[in-house]
Amino acid sequence: MKNSFFITLLFLVLISTATYAQTASGFGFKAGLNYNANGNYFESVSNNAENPDRNIGYHLGVFGKFGKQVYFKPELVYTSTKSDYANDDFKMQKIDAPLLVGLKVLGPISVFGGPSFQYILDSEFDGISINDIDNDLSVGLNFGIGLNLNKLGIDVRYERGFSNNEAKFLENNNVGTSRLDTRPDQLILSLSLIL
Repeated sequence: MKNSFFITLLFLVLISTATYAQTASGFGFKAGLNYNANGNYFESVSNNAENPDRNIGYHLGVFGKFGKQVYFKPELVYTSTKSDYANDDFKMQKIDAPLLVGLKVLGPISVFGGPSFQYILDSEFDGISINDIDNDLSVGLNFGIGLNLNKLGIDVRYERGFSNNEAKFLENNNVGTSRLDTRPDQLILSLSLIL
C-alpha cells in the first residue's frame, strides 16, 4: 500500500515538473491557415468537399503569452481570407486582435478562449472592391485547444462573429442589391514560436 502511494506521488511530481517546463512565457511570432465558411459552418464544409482549397486563407502575426497554469495571450494578426459565395470569390484582408485566456488542462495541452476584434483593411467580391460594409470593426469569439512544447506551440481554434457584418453590392447591370457577411465562421490552425 505504501509503495503504490509513493509511486503515485512520485508520478504526480514528475508530471507537474514536466508540465511546468513545457510552458514558456514571452513574445513571439505565429502563422497558419484559415478555413472560412458562410452560413451554416458544417453545411458549408460539406458543400466544399469537392474543392477544399476554395475557402483557404492564411494569417501571420505577433503575440504575447503571460502566465503558467492560467495565461493571457493577446495577439495582433494580419489575416487574408477567401470565401465562396454562389461560385464567386469574396476576398478580404483584415487585422485580427484576439485577447485570449488559457488554462493548462493536461501536460502540454491547454484550452483557451476570448474575444477577437477584427478591422477590415480591404475586401473584394469577384474582382469588385466593396466599400459599403456595415462596420469595419467587429467583435467575435475565439476558442480552441493548444499543444505547447516549451517555446513551440500549435493550436486549432474556431472563430465566429457575435453578429453579422454585412456588405451591400449591386448585382449585374446595377439592378438589385445583394448582401454578404464579412464575418464568416473560421477554423484556424496556427504554429507559434516564443522568442
